[in-house]
Amino acid sequence: MTEIPAIAPAVATAYVRNWMTPSPFANPIFVALDTPDLGRARDLADAVRPYVGGLKVGLEFLTAQGPSGAAEIVSLGLPVFADVKFHDIPNTVAGAAREIARLGISLFNIHASGGIAMMRAAKQAAAETNPQMKVIGVTVLTSLTDGDLAVVGQSPPARAQVERLARLAQASGLDGVVCSPREIGIVRRACGPAFLVVTPGIRPAGAALADQRRVMSPAQAIAAGADILVIGRPITAAADPGEAARVIAEEVARAPAA
Repeated sequence: MTEIPAIAPAVATAYVRNWMTPSPFANPIFVALDTPDLGRARDLADAVRPYVGGLKVGLEFLTAQGPSGAAEIVSLGLPVFADVKFHDIPNTVAGAAREIARLGISLFNIHASGGIAMMRAAKQAAAETNPQMKVIGVTVLTSLTDGDLAVVGQSPPARAQVERLARLAQASGLDGVVCSPREIGIVRRACGPAFLVVTPGIRPAGAALADQRRVMSPAQAIAAGADILVIGRPITAAADPGEAARVIAEEVARAPAA
């Protein structure tokens, strides 16, 4: 297990006691810096860093700030998840994987629906650039329902689609997958305890769902077996993001691990 980042002592003690999965990330909370503004992203990171284990930057931030912006977030000292969701032909995704692996981030994602050849190409290219890089596959977006999948011609329900894509990602050599909290147990049973499970769609009790549909509370997701909880608006849209992060961190620290 990696060293716990700077975190309030009481919360850190609880993580050591409860967080005993094989995940390489000691504190499972990654805050989504979903803003195009670098100053705003830095301010949020500074506010939450005592209580979280990592930061996530996505397409909005990376499109606005580019590689230099990503490098600046990496320089803050927490693990960084680049939520890029690459999905293209294998050669193109391999090239993109090679470049993003140069930025010093800890993990990035690709769409598992891109197929075995694409996933293998991405993992190989990333590993050649940075052997410690984690590459994970997106299964089914947390904004989609079974009805949404049917409209685009995917007749199995989300749960079945997640399991199939998780198994495919593992067979392709990826380190884990992104799935909604509702499918954590399915992925754990299908792929075992060492396969990373990254879950957006985390909403504390009483929080607005916004565009998320298949959601769960932080404590519930930990109890189900999640390795990383990606949490955005419940923290970043709060009047005091640092306090919101602290409350969630304490809730997670008290949750029994799966």
